[in-house]
Amino acid sequence: MQKLSLLAGNVFSGVPLDRVDHLRSDAAWIKAQVNDPGSRFVVVWNQESVVFQGSAPRAALGDRGSLEGLINDNSPLALLGIAPEKGGIAHFAVDLSHLPQEALTERYAGGVMMDLRQSVQLVPAQEAAILAYARGLMYWHQKSGFCSACGQPTRSRRAGHERACTGPDCGMTHFPRTDPAVIVLVHDGEECLLCRQSHWPTGMHSTLAGFLEPGESLEECVAREIFEESGVYVADVRYHSSQPWPFPASIMVGFMAKAVSRKINADEKELEYARWYSREWLRNVEDSDEFRLPGAYSISHRLISDWIEERFPT
Repeated sequence: MQKLSLLAGNVFSGVPLDRVDHLRSDAAWIKAQVNDPGSRFVVVWNQESVVFQGSAPRAALGDRGSLEGLINDNSPLALLGIAPEKGGIAHFAVDLSHLPQEALTERYAGGVMMDLRQSVQLVPAQEAAILAYARGLMYWHQKSGFCSACGQPTRSRRAGHERACTGPDCGMTHFPRTDPAVIVLVHDGEECLLCRQSHWPTGMHSTLAGFLEPGESLEECVAREIFEESGVYVADVRYHSSQPWPFPASIMVGFMAKAVSRKINADEKELEYARWYSREWLRNVEDSDEFRLPGAYSISHRLISDWIEERFPT
């Protein structure tokens, strides 16, 4: 895949498929791909997918035969794209949450259902990106069965990338929703600001984050969220990178920001606390129930580690 930035992409980005938008409305082509024995299907079951365990874990990208009798014309299904390097093999996501778990795992010898936060730590990065893409689309379909404008049922179209209201007086078209959020490494040059929330795993500390509001730029969102949650003022807001975050439907837009004040006044509704930490302390601290960083697959971990190792100009 072509390099799009000076920085490497984050986990869940880099889907190795051509999304072929121009083919999504070609019903005959879509039907042929669904019935093609060589096409691949990512099963989503209650937001989980099948992973083959072992010495080299892999995501289950089953062929049409592996799901014989389980999918039909009414199955919630979406085209993910085609794999150009494999002769144009189509990849689909299909939601089979209505079936018993055993009905699926018995089709994949050695396969187990696994949440994306687990599987991302095991399977190859490109497969994790495909699983994230599939999970995100299927979640949107689950939550969009009725029109938000008139309440009538919706139906899937354009290979699962739109839903159309069936109400005769409405006809609204709905598109997959992605909620933008900023996530920010705040620093003063020598120390960075990390926080903790009570519902996070034991000892986990992270960067501050929050959702974009209407009529607000991303940079303004950074300044507002940091002040609201920590009481710290920031300036020199610099874009770092972004990460698809299907938990359930966000894009995390990562920034570095320079603190222009240091006094912390943490919002107790949001945080247990926020504190300043030096590079040296973070380099040497070992994971414990008192302190640990977020999972290495998260953009938060990336922002912190890039700041610690001075891999990003501040």
